[in-house]
Amino acid sequence: MDVEKYERLVPNIFLFVDRRCFPNWEIVRRKNGFHDLTFVVEGKANYYINGEKYTVRAGDMLYVPSGSVREAHTFKEAPMHSYAFNFFWEGADNSVKLPFEPVTRNRMTKEILEYTKEFAHVWMGKQPFYKMKARALFQLIVHRLLSIAHYRETPLLDPRIDKMMTYIMDHYAEDITMGDLADWVSLNPVYLGKLFKQNTGSTCKEFMNKVRVNNAEMILSAGGFTVSEVAEHCGYHDVSYFSNVFKSLKGYPPSSAQK
Repeated sequence: MDVEKYERLVPNIFLFVDRRCFPNWEIVRRKNGFHDLTFVVEGKANYYINGEKYTVRAGDMLYVPSGSVREAHTFKEAPMHSYAFNFFWEGADNSVKLPFEPVTRNRMTKEILEYTKEFAHVWMGKQPFYKMKARALFQLIVHRLLSIAHYRETPLLDPRIDKMMTYIMDHYAEDITMGDLADWVSLNPVYLGKLFKQNTGSTCKEFMNKVRVNNAEMILSAGGFTVSEVAEHCGYHDVSYFSNVFKSLKGYPPSSAQK
């Protein structure tokens, strides 16, 4: 998955529907100028997307990209209840499609359902700044969906490695040894090093340097600190070594990042 392709997309949700269908509910055939992301809660319906038939049921997610021809009807014996988001990309090419199939089975997870219900309350309440909060909640939903899609393409991290990475990000400014990390996840240090490389493609030291340098870059760009002070703050006691590591990862010296 091309992660960068989706990083800067900002959705503008212009319609949200808590759709509780009558037995004769239907969407007439027409071309969409927007994206439709629908989660089915109960019942079932037939959707026709660009002429192809899809039957959706409780737990399914439907995605109809902008530019698609869409029509639908529910089943009289099992009217559909769904949550539908209609949106377009703010300030971006609206033809950019999310990496989802027209129908994804069993995608209405507990987490997504909770976000959606909160979105419904915010959208219906229309309190000050509701659009900002609604957009944030919808982005959390899309983030979760993209994360699931991404990790289906790449193996999930071993939970012990995920725990270890979290520890490093929380304690990057400290003197962390492989022994400390091994104790944290209850593994042999040598085995942990091999496991980390297998899961991430990099060594623990490479990951730690990346975390430290990224934080150093943020601090330097904010201003108010010298390179030596930032190096110390980020766990480097040798400013020359820090400068070399920074330049090797960023392609420019830390002094260039200073505000």
